[in-house]
Amino acid sequence: MTYIMVDIESDGPIPGDYSMIAIGAIVVEPKLERTFRATLKPISEKWIPDALGVTGFTREETLAFSEPKAVMEAFADWLKEAAGDNPRFIADNAGFDWQFVNWYFHHFLGRNPFGWSSMGLGSIYAGLSKSMRGSFKHLRRTVHTHDPLDDARGNAEALLTMIETMGLHAKL
Repeated sequence: MTYIMVDIESDGPIPGDYSMIAIGAIVVEPKLERTFRATLKPISEKWIPDALGVTGFTREETLAFSEPKAVMEAFADWLKEAAGDNPRFIADNAGFDWQFVNWYFHHFLGRNPFGWSSMGLGSIYAGLSKSMRGSFKHLRRTVHTHDPLDDARGNAEALLTMIETMGLHAKL
């Protein structure tokens, strides 16, 4: 099993009605060198200016981004090379990020290389710290910028810290 930290940015709250605008992923391993990053052209005429504003992109800029099918094919190819047949999806807000990645994979490729499940980084930290109110965000070294690769890297750093100092058992 290869752990893949994923982060996405979107222009609204749900896939299909709104669009995934950017995706970043990184293999969780000490060097944090194997990465994927892409921007995706919107699939819908709907978008929420405040949601898109978080990304730092304008609507006009997003219209020139890559076709979503090509991005999802490239992401699937990267996952195959990075993790073989056993990538494990982890994200800070797994419910949000997973819904977009899962929907886009099934909609554009008819399958999701991650399978049927995801893991939430906050839930992992809550279990380790034995606190439902605990936050792992102080364990990031890379600043949270809303660039999905920066954010995935910071979250992977936090997970590595949990493995190295908090007793999380994970085979990397």
